[in-house]
Amino acid sequence: MSSTPTPPAGIRGAIDLSALSASSRSAPEAASAAPASAAGAPDASGLPEGLLVEVTDATFSEVMNRTLQVPAVLVIWSSAHPQTVGLAERVAGIAAGLEGRVFVVSADVQTSPAILQAFQPVIVQAFGQLTVPVTFGLLQGQPVPLFPGLPPDEEIRAVLDQLVQAAVQNGITGRVDLGPAGAAGGSGQEDELPALPPLHQEAYDAIDRGDFDGAVAAYERALAADPKDHDAELGLAQVRLMQRTSDVDPQAVRAAAAAAPEDVDAQLAVADLDVLGGHVVDAFTRLIDTVKASEGVDRDRARTHLLELFNVVGNHDERVRKGRTALMNALF
Repeated sequence: MSSTPTPPAGIRGAIDLSALSASSRSAPEAASAAPASAAGAPDASGLPEGLLVEVTDATFSEVMNRTLQVPAVLVIWSSAHPQTVGLAERVAGIAAGLEGRVFVVSADVQTSPAILQAFQPVIVQAFGQLTVPVTFGLLQGQPVPLFPGLPPDEEIRAVLDQLVQAAVQNGITGRVDLGPAGAAGGSGQEDELPALPPLHQEAYDAIDRGDFDGAVAAYERALAADPKDHDAELGLAQVRLMQRTSDVDPQAVRAAAAAAPEDVDAQLAVADLDVLGGHVVDAFTRLIDTVKASEGVDRDRARTHLLELFNVVGNHDERVRKGRTALMNALF
């Protein structure tokens, strides 16, 4: 596993693509769905051709199939809101530095309303409300909530780095051929897919079935066999996050936390939702404030929960490093 959480079962099965079936396309629409040229000069945006793919309701399923081998970033925006228009190109500009390891998918809800409809349950579960623009990772056809709104470039870059790491850990190592205009190293050929350790594969299979208990057991056995198995440690933390958030009502949880700031359980629950939705700094800040405001058993629970969320994000992440420093200051 990696620092980008694998989509919980409640999210993984929430995308209804029946309205986006490729079989329902007209002939002109089907022709427009053909992938961009594998190599060539930059397009009109100045980006390498093939890096940024614009989709419609009719062509989206084909793009989802491409994510079986190459991870993608889906940017859902609205031409009715001018401030969102350039987000996909901005994300693609940052993705250009990743040497074809990820491509960007642009969906305008004004011309592709079914895409927004299909993702609506995921958006609400991850971010607490329906919001546009919103950005997802797509790994093997499964959505990974990344961020809502218009974050600064440095935050986008950090999230894309995490998405690529998650893809590699899941054996998704293909690349888009960006041609001579793209970053060096994009060969257009799929890298050989590494085999997962048996217990890791068992955990992934259990997650796909929605069997969180089975995934936890597999990761725990992996750690018992090798206490230095950091991927298993990350995976275990992420599965436990899935367990805690799979059946929650995000709006109810956030309302409870706002109404009772002293309720440690409510603050822990909102922190989980924030990490799941990509609001990592918000989650860390909330729990550090809870540590400061509580004492005794409650304080230790908040501290322990924060340490587990550090594991979910990954110790390599700069936000975790800063979070650990802030926690130390809060404790001492």
